[in-house]
Amino acid sequence: MTRDKTIELEAGAGGEKSNGLISDIRKNFKIPSKWKNLEDDGASYELGKKKLVFTTDAFIVDPIFFPGGDIGKIAMCGTINDLSVMGAKPIGISLSLVIEEGFPEEDLKKIIASISKVSRETGVPIVTGDTKVTEKGKLDKIEITTSGIGLAGKIISNNGAMPGDVVISSGNLGEHAVALLAKRFNYKTKIKSDCKPLNKEIQSVAKYLTAAKDPTRGGAAEVLNEIAEKSKVKIVLEENNLSFAKETAALSGLLGIDKFSFPSEGRFLATVPQKDAKKVLATLKRFNKEAKTIGRVEKGRGVYLETSIGGLKKIDMPRGKLIPRIC
Repeated sequence: MTRDKTIELEAGAGGEKSNGLISDIRKNFKIPSKWKNLEDDGASYELGKKKLVFTTDAFIVDPIFFPGGDIGKIAMCGTINDLSVMGAKPIGISLSLVIEEGFPEEDLKKIIASISKVSRETGVPIVTGDTKVTEKGKLDKIEITTSGIGLAGKIISNNGAMPGDVVISSGNLGEHAVALLAKRFNYKTKIKSDCKPLNKEIQSVAKYLTAAKDPTRGGAAEVLNEIAEKSKVKIVLEENNLSFAKETAALSGLLGIDKFSFPSEGRFLATVPQKDAKKVLATLKRFNKEAKTIGRVEKGRGVYLETSIGGLKKIDMPRGKLIPRIC
């Protein structure tokens, strides 16, 4: 007798198993040909001279309050950022709340206040939504789903990286993971979640970007492998120029978790033509002084780390159980 297959936790944590699950689900749907960019952070649809970009995401976070944010802030930032990395200006958000019976009203007020704050600061309104309450024990506290629409003149796709481009990080990576893991394990750190909206940052440099993505689940390893695979290029990161704080590297070593799989919620990675790199960096440093060039794009395939002694170490798409309930 064979056992029925079940969905494993790691299938929702980013990486190879997540991509496999999504691919299996997608096979069941026939998408009308007018919808494009179906494997990017959002789908696009031609509207005259503009392109409508549509994205959606569900958020379950543990803990729901953490240094630098909460589940409400992540939900807003995550959807705004998914639109922004595609070159779209976000114009509206749908907010859906599923709340467990017994959830403290005071905590819900704090979460709604965070959502409202991001909405006001970015100028992206909540335009529709839904709220449900489920029986005690049927949900772990609260789940938030946000969908968003935006308008773009030019779509930035993950398949646009070209040999000769440089790889730019908008700031230190993995600090969202550090903030949550430190709180879980009572590890003392000054690092707060990097969670923030990226719409203004990306809009300021969008015309120069050949590919862009925010490294959420699966971190930099997943994002860069995705860009390399879809663009059919080789990405080489430079060990001496990596954008990880010392505390991030330390926690990575302590827990035995690859820092390249640590997610961020307020950073993006992009490829930029060499001729435009200086002006892009100068602009991004106005938002975050830690923005820097971390690598280059070459002919070939895959993602590699060029070590300080000149060797190349392959960075694979994350596999196995990563970090559950980070975003």
